[in-house]
Formats: sequence, C-alpha cells, structure tokens
Amino acid sequence: MKWDPERYLQFADHRDRPFFDLATRIGAGQPDTEPAWVADLGCGTGALTAVLAERWPQSPVFGIDSSEDMIREAQARSGRNLRFSRGGIQDWNPSPGPGVLLSNAALQWVPGHTDLLARWAKALDPGSWIAVQVPGNFGAPSHALMRELAAGPRYAQALAGVLRGTDSVAEPGEYLELFLDAGMAADVWETSYLQVLTGQDPVLDWVRGTALRPVMQALDPDEYRAFESDYAALLRQAYPPGSRGTVLPFRRLFMVARKP
Repeated sequence: MKWDPERYLQFADHRDRPFFDLATRIGAGQPDTEPAWVADLGCGTGALTAVLAERWPQSPVFGIDSSEDMIREAQARSGRNLRFSRGGIQDWNPSPGPGVLLSNAALQWVPGHTDLLARWAKALDPGSWIAVQVPGNFGAPSHALMRELAAGPRYAQALAGVLRGTDSVAEPGEYLELFLDAGMAADVWETSYLQVLTGQDPVLDWVRGTALRPVMQALDPDEYRAFESDYAALLRQAYPPGSRGTVLPFRRLFMVARKP
C-alpha cells in the first residue's frame, strides 16, 4: 500500500504519544542494559526509531517498513547504530541474543498477526522484550461509517474486500493469554485518548493519513472524490465540532512482554 509520509506526520503529536507510552514500559522493573539488537517493525518515517537508537546507543537498531516512500524518508535518519531497510513484517525473524522487538501502530495491517506474535515469542532468546501497540478503534464511527459507505451500491464492487473490520485486532485479554501461553511475563492495557482536532473536516484529515489509504488506491480519482465527499458528510454528523475543536476518541491497545 502506498503511504504519504508528509500526510502521516500531519498529526505527529497525537500519533507519537502512544509510542512513548509503550516504549517507557520496556525494561520496567529490570536494569536498563543494552540489548543485543532492537527492531522497529513498521517504522514509518523512522523518526521514532531514532528515539530508540538514542536510548540504546551501543545497540544496533533496525527499522523495517514495507513502504518505499516511508523508507526513503527514514534512510535520511540513518546513523552510527541506526539502519533502515524495506521489508514485510511477516518476513522478519529475530536475531540471536536478548533483543527488543517493537511495533507501533503497524500489526493491524498484517492479517494473522497473532500467529506472528506467537512465533516470535517462541523464537526470541531469553531476556528479550516484545512491545506492541495497535489501534483498537475499528468499531468506532470513523471506521464503521467508512465500511458502511464502501458496502453501498455505488462502491461495493470496487471496494469489495478492501477494508478490514473489527477482526483487524484482537481484544486485550486475547493478547495477554497469547504471551502467558508462551511463558512470557506480560503487561497488557488499553487507553482511550480524547484527541482534540481543529480545522475543517479534521477527522477526515486524520483518516486520510491511515485508514482511508486503501480506498484512495482502489478507486479512480473521480470515484474517490465522490466517496470522500459522502464520507465527510457522515463524519460531520458523527463528530460535530465544539467550541474548542472536534473531539476524536481513539482507543489503543498496548502489550509489553518479557521472555524470562
């Protein structure tokens, strides 16, 4: 899928906060020693991967993303212990030694990612960490309205199978059970951020950077403009602006696990 780094970074403050809420839990209760390696799967522009390289300056840090545009942007950030490469998350395998596997807001795009997590948990060496954050808002109006519109008579044929539903991610308890079954010590939680967005059609602007990307690519330009216009009208009703902006509740799921 084609990504637009500039549009993705439009709401960087909101998109970055879950990363820091996740990353601060890596090593909780343990000495902050240098891991043998650090991998950021679905690294995007690499701006946050660079934060990991600063935290562990003696560790090799790798950012991996399937988007050519994102990796092109990320490679400009390469440094002494920081490298980026293009690749699929599902093809990644851990390196030897106790490392850190982090994936922030990426695994929801990978069908069957719970099987991947179980495979990685088994393959990781003792002392390794897994830290993952995925959005848990697939049942929110922003996504439900998009799916309903896509299933309507005008767009159903072109968008059949393009949008995934609430099965894109598991529930927190399922992730917890997965890690516990793998013999890992796990911390799983969820947070709903009440994001105050400004501007005209701010929720539409938000989803243009992420959830709306598959629709953009599946429709020809004229049909996409019509879809976006219809969708924008639905979003205005679902998320009416207030005196201080438009509130977009955003549920996110977090999991941090350590292999003894």
